[in-house]
Amino acid sequence: MFLLPGYPVLCGAFFVSLGLFQEFQSAREANDIVFSVLLPIAKKDVVKGKYLFVCMIEGCALLLMALSVVLRMTVFSKLAVYRNNELMNANLFALGMACVIFSLFNWIFLGGFFKTAYKFAKPFVLFVIAAFLVIFISEALHHVPSLEVVNAFGTESFTTQVLLFGSGIIIFLLMTVLSCKGACKSFEKIDL
Repeated sequence: MFLLPGYPVLCGAFFVSLGLFQEFQSAREANDIVFSVLLPIAKKDVVKGKYLFVCMIEGCALLLMALSVVLRMTVFSKLAVYRNNELMNANLFALGMACVIFSLFNWIFLGGFFKTAYKFAKPFVLFVIAAFLVIFISEALHHVPSLEVVNAFGTESFTTQVLLFGSGIIIFLLMTVLSCKGACKSFEKIDL
């Protein structure tokens, strides 16, 4: 999605989350959580395992997005189809916002799922609302006067872009760790 011109690039992060939601749906239908709890491991390790799985998928997706950003910032930086884009450019700010969307998935969906370990529709709907709100705000930000820097193209405003990307990573790490701790506590209380 980060290579498609004239497309909201952050929808790519949402589609990764949608795929993870489908995996949780399949796991629920196969009673994966019940089976995992029956193994000789602590219940909190089941939660940590799911969080690690989700973070690995998100990390792989972020790596592919980063490769696309590098291509658009260097090789494709002169192409008119990317230069004349009214939507957000694929840059480091977009990667930072993808991290924010992933952190919302981990916080809202995973945290909500492990409150019951079975019901996931409400947490996913809440995540969808939050994710598209972030996408909408991110897409609109560069139209606000004095915030054009978030839509820098190529290597323009590189220092600011790196700071914005770093902020997205910090938000991801904090929200994911806090969500995992909360999910472990919630899951311990559930009688499966």
